[in-house]
Amino acid sequence: MKVLLVPNYARTDAVEGGKGLASWLEHEGVEVRWAPDKRRHDAERPCLAEGADLVVSLGGDGTLLRAARIVGYREIPLLGFSYGHLGFLTCGNPDNMCATVEAALNNKMHSSHRATLSIEAEYVLPDGETYTDTSFALNDMAVTRGGLGDVISFDVGVSGNHIDRIRGDGFVVSTATGSTGYALAAGGPIVTPEFTGMVCVPIAPHTILARAFLTSPSDVVEIDMSEERPAERSVLADGRLMGHGGLAMHMRVRRGKGDIILLDYNAQSFYSSVSRVFYGKVAK
Repeated sequence: MKVLLVPNYARTDAVEGGKGLASWLEHEGVEVRWAPDKRRHDAERPCLAEGADLVVSLGGDGTLLRAARIVGYREIPLLGFSYGHLGFLTCGNPDNMCATVEAALNNKMHSSHRATLSIEAEYVLPDGETYTDTSFALNDMAVTRGGLGDVISFDVGVSGNHIDRIRGDGFVVSTATGSTGYALAAGGPIVTPEFTGMVCVPIAPHTILARAFLTSPSDVVEIDMSEERPAERSVLADGRLMGHGGLAMHMRVRRGKGDIILLDYNAQSFYSSVSRVFYGKVAK
């Protein structure tokens, strides 16, 4: 068997925890591979997860999102341990890490299939040339106003049906997993992970009429920027900037071709995390 470790290299405790886990795994005859530091240019090359039976992230939710990008649409089980501040997506703390990983390798943990996003963003360069950038996301795609702070204007449609023209700070398209992130901060609902459509939430719209809405799993969300208002804007996939220059003009977001298989203790882990993180409740 093979296990890929994805630690937060900025946290000494996460790296040391990974070393301890690697030592135990190798003693059990499991091959261990380490993802390189994310600051390296090859840190998320697709071949990192090839052949792995399990991917383990050691850090916070940001580290788990990085591990999800490495996994992509391959549907390799992903197990997260929290060394961060929030740990909403991770299954718990690292106190019983070896026992938890052993349970994961023996298929004794609950598998939560999380829908992903496939994002296409078209850009126009100053000389008029266009290009398209694509990205995977587990949480969300967001188009937001740029560093100058100017309001952006855009049309939102779903599968060829025009919904509205919106002026404001931007728009978030999230999965159910991402509903507790940027989409929630923008006023969207908390959505059960079993929901496989998309959650669409305007960011600070300049109207009281714009509202969040949900799509079906087969829909395509279409965002077309107004050519009459060429304000600076950014397109982000799981918080990472897309594109390499030019002005984003058209975004198309659909469900990804594969899910992320997130391992946790039981089917109620999501609601326990919602209670703990968003309502401040302590388990009885």
